[in-house]
Order: sequence, then C-alpha cells, then structure tokens
Amino acid sequence: MFYSNKEDVLPAEQVKAGNDSSHLLGNSGVQTMEAYSEKDISSVLAYAHENDKTVHVISGGTKRGFGGEMEQADILLSLANCKGIVEHSAGDLTMTVRPGTTLKEITDELSKSGQFAALDTPWPEMATIGGIISANDSGPKRLLYGSARDLVIGLRVVYPDGRVIRTGGKVVKNVAGYDMNKLFIGAMGTLGVISEITIKLRPLPKYEGLSLLHFSRGKEKEIHNFSVRLLDSMMEPAALELLTPSLAERLIGKSSYTLAIAFEDREKAVFEQEKWIKENLPDGVEHTILHQENAKKWWEGFRHIGPNGYNDENNEATSRAALKIGSNNLDVLVHLQAAEQLAEAHHVDAAGHGGLGHGISRIFVRGLPEDIVSYIHALRAKAEEKLGYAVCTHLPFALRETVSVWGDQPGHFALLEGIKQTNDPKRILNRKRFVGGI
Repeated sequence: MFYSNKEDVLPAEQVKAGNDSSHLLGNSGVQTMEAYSEKDISSVLAYAHENDKTVHVISGGTKRGFGGEMEQADILLSLANCKGIVEHSAGDLTMTVRPGTTLKEITDELSKSGQFAALDTPWPEMATIGGIISANDSGPKRLLYGSARDLVIGLRVVYPDGRVIRTGGKVVKNVAGYDMNKLFIGAMGTLGVISEITIKLRPLPKYEGLSLLHFSRGKEKEIHNFSVRLLDSMMEPAALELLTPSLAERLIGKSSYTLAIAFEDREKAVFEQEKWIKENLPDGVEHTILHQENAKKWWEGFRHIGPNGYNDENNEATSRAALKIGSNNLDVLVHLQAAEQLAEAHHVDAAGHGGLGHGISRIFVRGLPEDIVSYIHALRAKAEEKLGYAVCTHLPFALRETVSVWGDQPGHFALLEGIKQTNDPKRILNRKRFVGGI
C-alpha cells in the first residue's frame, strides 16, 4: 500500500489536530490518528514510514510518563478504540484480545466463566492490555503468577512499515525455538505496534486470604528473618509485599513496616497456610487477617496508590514521580529504608512497597522538581551499590530531559540497538522511548 496524502490513510473523523502539544508528560503528537482495527494501525504506520513521519503510540495513557525524550511526534497513534475480545477459549484457558481493552474489561468478562488473567497491575480500569504488555508491567502477585511476559502465548504485531506478523499461537504449548513474543514484550512499543494479544488464563481461586503483619520500628531484622523462613517453607503465597510506614499509614492507618502476605487457593489450604503464619509470628508483631471480599477490597485500594497519567498536579510547586527498583529479593528492605531516609534528606514525600519474593520495589515520590531530581540520583546510586537498578516509570517530560529514565546503558545495548535498526531503520516508532534513547 502507498499513501501520498494523510487524507487517504483513515476516515476524516479518525484524524484530529493534536491539542495536547504542551502535555505535562510529553509523548504527544502534532495530529492524533485513532485506530479502530489492525488495518487502521497498518495504514497509519505505512503512511508514516513512506513519508518519514514519527509516531508516538498511546492507548489508556497510564504509561505516558514512562520514558520518552521527544516531546511531540508527527503522529499520535491512539489505540483506545482498538479494543474488544476476539476469542475466548474457556476450555483451553486462553483469550485473544485487542490492545485497547482494559484489564478491568478483561477481568469482568472472564469472571463470568470462573477464570482470570493473572495480572494485578495498577489502575486496571484505565490500563490497557497493550500498554501492560509493552511495558511488561506487573504487581505484587507476580510472585506466584509471573509478569506479563509469562502470560503471553501469542501476538500479532504491525511492523513500523505497516507489515503484519504473528508470533507464537493461540494454544499454550506452541513454542518451538526462540520465543519471538519476548522480543516485543517490554520493548515500549519501539519495535512494532501490538494489534492482538493471546494470553493464558487461570481458574479463579476458590478462596482468598490476606495476612497483614505490622512490625514496629527497630524490628526490621525480624522482617528479614521471618521472610526467609516463609520462603524456605512449603507455603505458596501469591504475594509477599513489604509496605513502608508511610504507605501502610495511608492504606491501613498504621505507621509501621507492614508485610502483606496473600494466599489464593482452596479455603482449607488458605487456612492451613494462615495457621503457619500465626505459629511462626515473631513476638510483639501485630497481625490482621482479611478474607474474601475484605481482602479484595484491600487490594483494590492498593492498586490505586501511584500516578496514572492523569492525576499529576500541573504546577511548579509539586511534581510526581515513580521508580521501579530491581534487586536481590532480600535487598528490598534495604531499598525501602533508603527510600525513606533519602526522602527526608532531599525534602520530598516518598512511599513505597517491594516484593520480598521477587525483588521488584516501587517508590512513589512527590515534591519540588529539583528535589525529585536529586532524590532520584541518590536512590539510583544506592540501588546500584547493591548491584540493582532504578528505572523511572513515571516522570514529567521536563524532568526526563534532566534525569536518565533508564540509567546507564546496559552491556547488551549494542544488541538492543541492532534489533531496533533491523525492525525500524527510520526510527519511526516511539523514538527515544526505550533504553539508551532507542
């Protein structure tokens, strides 16, 4: 296909003048093109490729503050209306969906069949499956269920020149050789636009329990020791998430390090594991247990604690940022303590949580822009001292010009750059959105 004029690409009602060129988070476009189908995506990318137009991709918008050193592209390709369930094979425990479908829409539909997609990412009513996959996002329950990368079994992807490819398939056991899905998951939309996703499902757990362990100040060593005993036991928690005192106070009303331990299984199995918690509880540690709807309600509040691409305050006095720290799982406590201590030293407010089973921590920061910048530099340095990393998953565009979102280039950067050059030699897609300015 060849498009010499943009008027030939999409119907007029799907092409709009960009009205957010000065958006706080950047990643905007001179004009917005709304795709309703894979064919629309292909048409827009073919036009952009033929005419050397840059393209930013957006759907729900919850990842708009995640990466991007180019404030405005020629085209903002919106996938918000490229949504819906293509196929649900309940017997095979698989579902195929379009990228603009929100996680909540998927969850609501699957609940009718007693199934769910094992993703517990933030803001599920806003976050779309395409954005979740592109960022390889996950929540505390990745301890049991894995991340987005572990759930995808097949993709349809539109290349930057408009060609459509298929990776994987629609059944769980389908991969022979290199798993091409993993090339696009977590690539931040820089290698192609995902137009269809097939994910594997799980039966809804019969019963849910949540144990909240409140450790008073000075008992941090007991958090470490208890977590080691739990991880070395036969217990199978869905989450083993540690909350900073500031976050615990916000969610629970208790200003103490709080360990949230989730169990999802048959009712008897949940009760047996909770019994183990009680029998191994350190002295002086307060213990709260929530079941079923109360546990679900707690996690619902938990998923709404950070920035979402729409709740930033557009003023010079207060900015919001979010960081993801990856580390050895038992270093999580060290990083959360550092996040607290550095917040005081750099005059910002910070709250966070981290998985003592999987090693991913999330820190949410609010303060003056210059204070946030100095805080990020200091926290990243602390993470790197422990051989970890710190990535800014949400940051206003003005600060992304000052702070490296991804940190230093990794040793395998040449490989990443080579793949980008092969897939997108004209640098059409999400230019400078990924590691090292890819």
